[in-house]
Amino acid sequence: MEKVKIDLDIVLPKIPDEKDACVERLISSMERQRGIEKAHLVPGKVNNEVQLCFHYYPDKISIERVEQLAKEAGAEITNQYSHLLLNVEGIRHPRHARLLEKKISSMPGLENISVSGNGFIRIEFDLSKTNGEDVIKNIKKNGLRFTNVDEPHGHERVQKNEHGHGGKKEDDQEHTHGGIFGKNTELIFSFICGAMLGGGFGLSFMRDMAPIVPLSFYIAAYFFGGFFTTKEAIEAISKGDFEIDFLMLVAAIGAAILGQWAEGALLLFLFSLGHALEHFAMEKARKSIAALTELAPKTALLKTGGISKEVKIEDLKQGDVIVVKPNTKVSADGIVVKGNGSVNQAPITGESIPADKESIGDTSFDLAKADKLDPKYRVFAGTINGNELLEVKVSKEANDSTLSRLVKMVNEAQTQKSPTQQFTDKFEKYFVPSVLILVVLLCFAFLVIDEPFSKSFYRAMSVLVAASPCALAISTPSAVLSGVARAARAGVLIKGGRPLEDLGTLTAMAFDKTGTLTEGKPKLTKVVPLSNGITEVQLLKIVVAVEALSDHPLAKAIVRDGKAKLDGELIPEAHDLEAVLGKGIKAALGSDEIFAGNLALYDSLDDSKPSEDIINTVRKAEEEGNTSMLIRKNKEYIGMIAVMDTPRPEAKEALLQLKQEGIKKMVMLTGDNQKVAEAIAAQTGITEAWGGLLPEQKVAAIIKLAQQENKVAMVGDGVNDAPAMAKSTVGISMGAAGSDVALETADIALMGDKLNLLPFAIGLSRKARKIIKQNLVISLGVVVLLIPLTISGVATIGPAVIAHEGSTLVVVFNGLRLLAYRDE
Repeated sequence: MEKVKIDLDIVLPKIPDEKDACVERLISSMERQRGIEKAHLVPGKVNNEVQLCFHYYPDKISIERVEQLAKEAGAEITNQYSHLLLNVEGIRHPRHARLLEKKISSMPGLENISVSGNGFIRIEFDLSKTNGEDVIKNIKKNGLRFTNVDEPHGHERVQKNEHGHGGKKEDDQEHTHGGIFGKNTELIFSFICGAMLGGGFGLSFMRDMAPIVPLSFYIAAYFFGGFFTTKEAIEAISKGDFEIDFLMLVAAIGAAILGQWAEGALLLFLFSLGHALEHFAMEKARKSIAALTELAPKTALLKTGGISKEVKIEDLKQGDVIVVKPNTKVSADGIVVKGNGSVNQAPITGESIPADKESIGDTSFDLAKADKLDPKYRVFAGTINGNELLEVKVSKEANDSTLSRLVKMVNEAQTQKSPTQQFTDKFEKYFVPSVLILVVLLCFAFLVIDEPFSKSFYRAMSVLVAASPCALAISTPSAVLSGVARAARAGVLIKGGRPLEDLGTLTAMAFDKTGTLTEGKPKLTKVVPLSNGITEVQLLKIVVAVEALSDHPLAKAIVRDGKAKLDGELIPEAHDLEAVLGKGIKAALGSDEIFAGNLALYDSLDDSKPSEDIINTVRKAEEEGNTSMLIRKNKEYIGMIAVMDTPRPEAKEALLQLKQEGIKKMVMLTGDNQKVAEAIAAQTGITEAWGGLLPEQKVAAIIKLAQQENKVAMVGDGVNDAPAMAKSTVGISMGAAGSDVALETADIALMGDKLNLLPFAIGLSRKARKIIKQNLVISLGVVVLLIPLTISGVATIGPAVIAHEGSTLVVVFNGLRLLAYRDE
């Protein structure tokens, strides 16, 4: 069996990321082909692109045929399926969202739909059965107004100028923001209901007042208080569902039938007020996320021919040069080509200290590889320039910038339901019909006990109010939305409710070493003279002179740090470099021969072997995690130098904070040898170090850890660690700002290249889980308490309504507390 790898973006060029359902369709399609045993995703090696790997039998199918079939299958899927991510106004609360989800899902051709209570709809549809225009029209029929339309892939295109990327259009004017009073219609109707209720109640005490007058006020209160409730109840019933709004409406009608108009109006007033305030609270959380879109300026100063002119950021093209004035926002992702200064990156990465930036000098670099450049050259849209003027070459257009991708992914995250939310949805599905059956039975209680029908009916209506799980429906979405919004504000992208909840349950974390726990670049750590006739400075001059001839990464690190230590000292020139692969180098310095390499270099060189003491010195340095090089001048061993990928400055403190957050086991997974792994572990506080691992062995290590600890997170760069991340409970990528692959491969992306964002994310998740549990206890507790009280007659409709709506508001505002979460 042989393997072939094909870039995913060649086969499926328009998918948003490798987690898209179309990837699974492609893999399933290819695995059904004769001669292909298996297909799966792997990270790329060159440009960090994700690849499809096909295992095939060359005696049954050729490599050319595999590639052809993959492209054909990809083209067929691309032409068949499309996606829409819609931002709409008009969704009042999560229950309304669930109702809309069921209503819209009945449309032919829809493969999948998710509607969130804060105004985002994600739709996947089959282009052979419907099209984008029809989907949009169907959604508009439900009274929703679009604020944007985004389509990640599929050949069907919805014209942006038709659906509101820009200004309002005529057809949008038909859709108001909830009613005649705009966005506040529901709240205003609720206040009118309250006023009518108060007026009717007051007039009922006037002796000479005809009964029809207060009754008229109560009927008006019913109209304004029950307007939206009736609307949603009818929508639900038309789909065969009996939602909470229906239960409330039945209870209010029941009260009216019994002549209890005041209690029925009170029920509708408090229920409509609760809905309106709930909508207001969710809008607050939504605005916290929407504020991300306001980070980027709307215009940029484009430099052409020495003249700067203001243009819209949408008009910027890759390769354009923009001018960023002092104390203004950066308009686009790009590379600094002129000027030095500091940039406040907190809006994107969460870093509290401004990052120093400098001009790259050489402007002929490949923009396609901009994310591989040193962070000191790169800037992001939405960050804030310091006191210096900068000129930036645009590396990404506005709709592909780190900020725009962050906003899009946060929006997508809001459409994903958490495990707790899925549980509450399933619970309600069975609970509401059960309540209706109980209410019907209680209506006939007068047949069993000695009481009039009116009393049995009144009790049944009270139970109906008490048992309605309003608070349960809103308990999880309010907390998840607030948690995702708070994380995004701190530079942490959490892709939905599941990773938010799972992160708080972890007790074990696995870390990649290079670039995650360490800085990812070697540093000169030791310069040890071994001859009485040579000083550290002299040894360093010889080493830097020889290593300067080599372009090996370790040689470059030695030269860079060596020159810094010599601080301007004159360095001699070496010549005639000879490399010994995997062992070291030889060069001439004047009339002397200089050798630099590991112990293996000298084993086969000649009879002049290093002494036992020198060998012990080298091995001791290697046991501390260093890569050591022994230096020989002619026949004399004059010194040793060592380089090492050193731990991040914040690593030890970050891991200590993780331990305090409840992470008991922290394991480092690395391809380096065990001694190097143990040395880094000792410096950082890692509890276990597993060295000498190949990529597939890292996956096996994650599976083993998951068996031991039930749940485990994998922390890496989101590229080479992708297979291990896929097997973990939660995959976490670091330094995701500017890296498309890192943003897309993980469940959680730390935008800044700082480990200390990790304890914050864990703490936020644990707080979110705690609040979700509190909300569940409050919402279910009130229902459990009120049902027996109303059945026994201790509580009537009035107290039931107050407790019912009060608990709904408590869980909403309890969830909003996450917006103010601080890492203590």
